Amino acid sequence: MTAVLPPGSPLEAMLEGRVPVLRVPMRGLWDLAARRRLRRLALSGGVPLVQTWMGRATRLLRLPSRRVVHVARLGGYYDVKGYRHAHAWIGNTRGICDHLLAAGLPASRVFHIGNFYRPPPPLTGEQRAVLRRGLGVPEGAWMIFALGRLHPNKGFDTLLEALSRLPETIAGRPWHMVIAGEGPLGTELREAGRRLGLEQRLTWPGWNPEPAPWYQVADLFVCPSRHEPLGNVILEAWGNRVPVLACASQGPSELIRPGRDGMLVPVDRPPALARAIADLLGEEALREGLVEAGFRRLEEEFSVEVILERYRDLYERLTGA
Repeated sequence: MTAVLPPGSPLEAMLEGRVPVLRVPMRGLWDLAARRRLRRLALSGGVPLVQTWMGRATRLLRLPSRRVVHVARLGGYYDVKGYRHAHAWIGNTRGICDHLLAAGLPASRVFHIGNFYRPPPPLTGEQRAVLRRGLGVPEGAWMIFALGRLHPNKGFDTLLEALSRLPETIAGRPWHMVIAGEGPLGTELREAGRRLGLEQRLTWPGWNPEPAPWYQVADLFVCPSRHEPLGNVILEAWGNRVPVLACASQGPSELIRPGRDGMLVPVDRPPALARAIADLLGEEALREGLVEAGFRRLEEEFSVEVILERYRDLYERLTGA
């Protein structure tokens, strides 16, 4: 196995010492030098299969036949035009697979394989207390957590409207909201928080490439997205044993079994989201049940071992190995 990455890719550090890496600049869809080099690597490397993970790499790689199988993996509802030349396709949700089939791709060559998540070791009690203080969470307060790019698709404006409807305390405890991420709406959302009178109840810690500790110190994770193809954040929340509340966009609706391993509310409905937050924080038994069921779902369907085995099975099927 060899990974082909553009120079400076953050994935290179993750793969160091595990997988050989070749660096190929991919400057754009009309980068003919990259197109020739990728084709040469695929055809002369003695490999039976090449999988592309990003749109640019998929569009640049053009193979003349199925002597080397080209598998394109999609993590969103992209225009299929740039993917049709592949020989097989993977969607990381059933909804994306349905999108590919609706575009006319053959059902015999479209496959569903989800994402995986490997939970880290749990924090100690002292580590949890220190981290919560560092995030500005008052002693004894509920910590509500959300994570994502500060972009219209992520619905953080809806979340702020919902928070403005919450009472001062829930089940006798104050609450504090931590929204992690960066993006084009950062300034606008912070101003909205001030306008809604939430400034003292909000922490904006920015982006963290390793957010697991933040999940672990939270009492509730909220995914307010109005457009979310999968929702890796839900897998991360399950793996870090925090109850999940999400708006019913595409990915969360597919992942969550309401009342069993998470809760769903309609998209862009602040009153419903506020009620669900208050209800969950007020019902300890419900939260505990969601946590245990979510962790089991992760282990049974989205663990590293389960997902890698599905990829191995698919590769063998496509190559006749």
